Amino acid sequence: MTGVPVRLLPTEVGCRGEGPATASPGGRAPDRFHVLAKPTGAICNLDCAYCFFLSKEALYPGGRFRMTDELLERYLDQLFEAHARSRHVTVAWQGGEPTLMGVDFFRRVMAAVERRRRPGQVVEHTIQTNATLLTDEWAALFARHDVLVGVSIDGPPEVHDHYRRDKRGGPTFERVLRGLGHLRRHGVRTNVLCTVHAANQDRGLRVYRYFRDDLGVEFVQFIPIVERRDEPGAPPRAVTERSVDPAAWGRFLIAVFDEWVRRDVGEVFVSEFDAALASWVGAPASLCIFAETCGVAVALEHNGDVYSCDHFVDPDHLLGNITTGHLAELVGSGAQRRFGAAKRDTLPGYCLECPVRFACNGECPKNRFVLTPDGEEGLNYLCAGYRAFFTHVDGLMRRMAELVRAGRSATEVMALLARASRNGPCPCGSGRKAKACHQRIPVEPTVVD
Repeated sequence: MTGVPVRLLPTEVGCRGEGPATASPGGRAPDRFHVLAKPTGAICNLDCAYCFFLSKEALYPGGRFRMTDELLERYLDQLFEAHARSRHVTVAWQGGEPTLMGVDFFRRVMAAVERRRRPGQVVEHTIQTNATLLTDEWAALFARHDVLVGVSIDGPPEVHDHYRRDKRGGPTFERVLRGLGHLRRHGVRTNVLCTVHAANQDRGLRVYRYFRDDLGVEFVQFIPIVERRDEPGAPPRAVTERSVDPAAWGRFLIAVFDEWVRRDVGEVFVSEFDAALASWVGAPASLCIFAETCGVAVALEHNGDVYSCDHFVDPDHLLGNITTGHLAELVGSGAQRRFGAAKRDTLPGYCLECPVRFACNGECPKNRFVLTPDGEEGLNYLCAGYRAFFTHVDGLMRRMAELVRAGRSATEVMALLARASRNGPCPCGSGRKAKACHQRIPVEPTVVD
């Protein structure tokens, strides 16, 4: 999955208590970096309509798509060697669906990690899963080793099952809920990763309230689905009908924020809001997508291939293989440093002059494929949404940042809003009366399917 405060999601970069990793000059890997290991490659037991990674199976025709024990040992050797000067090491797994490897594989992972962990070194185990294969046996293992488990859920059943189907086209929600139940019974630390797309983009409040009130979720990250159309004859810069609309993405975040800031600060942690507060406080970006540069989060395939990023698993971004080169050398290579610097160096002028650039930094380069208003290449497809969101939260983020700098809790913003005179100006600085702004209970418009 890194914050102020935040508990790391498997897709965040950095280690708890240390802030985000940064690239090192001179060809040396940073003292800390993040590896998203994919032991089954792109293989998954589900067939989610929007999954960008399922197509990566084509990169390895005839492949077995199972990480061998030999490769596992080599990977962990290199990961711990590269973090010899770091007190924290993150061991992160994703897919495809990593639990297809079976529980015994992950027992071997835990044992192998313990053989390498130095005295006093903190190891953060994370895994991102669709949870459909989880059992009490899995949950017991995760609890024993304090594994942070990210569970993919897109909202209540009618929303989740819209795109998240199994190989036979059947719904998956009940199986996910059953898996989540196993984790809860064993006290496993969990986060929810929720994708936002055409089926739930207008239901931000419904989705958020379902997570909070029905599932008791305390940590959530929202991921916008942006799929480019690549079929022959597709218009340039076109996206699929499943993709989230940029303006709707902004409205989704705003709706959730307005609910959260009134009653849930300090109780529910939303990665995008934690990241925004970090930016307003002046702390380093807590999510790689909002950092000025990137390149310290690589993807490791089942066969040892290392790619620049989970979203750039393609031949142009293949850095090498850990069987023929060391992981630290690949992360510190010139190609990877250029990849990371390009996030900053390729921003169009429209972004460079944007008042919320400090919080956004152009977001992820994978989404930079539309034109700016004056026709320059490289604008982020989601720009309109992010600009609306960051502009909307500016006033209250400033308030929370002031509290944090004063050594107080950001949670005090809720009392500030509640105490405001209903007919007086809202503390957010919008210029509207409080009763028409953040004292107004958000209501979501009815969505007709």
